[in-house]
Amino acid sequence: MSKRVVSITMDDTLAKARELFLEFHFHHLLILESGRLVGVISDRDLLKAISPFIGSLSELDRDRTTLNKRAHQIMSRNPITAEAGETVETAAQRLLKNRVSCLPVVTQDGKVNGIISWRDLLKAYLPLPSQ
Repeated sequence: MSKRVVSITMDDTLAKARELFLEFHFHHLLILESGRLVGVISDRDLLKAISPFIGSLSELDRDRTTLNKRAHQIMSRNPITAEAGETVETAAQRLLKNRVSCLPVVTQDGKVNGIISWRDLLKAYLPLPSQ
């Protein structure tokens, strides 16, 4: 599990989400309201929602306006989660069964402890060889 979790609120713009993806180089952004998990945005969700011309010479005003959309407009609601203390095997099975690429790890009262991605699971099962 990665304990470093970056989050935004439902009303934050896609511009802010994009900045965070570019700054931190991760693939999932958690959406929190009052400290509780309400959604997830993947980097793929963001790429589908904004204009492909952003940052290019072909960028127009209408392309930039796609960055003004709000997180709640593209987030996956009611994300599949893992509980703190769950086994690696259980988390892997849940990822596969639900066809998701991450599992936010939450406490029983909905507070986020971290996030598990398929990369974390691969690292647990296949330790990197010594160099």
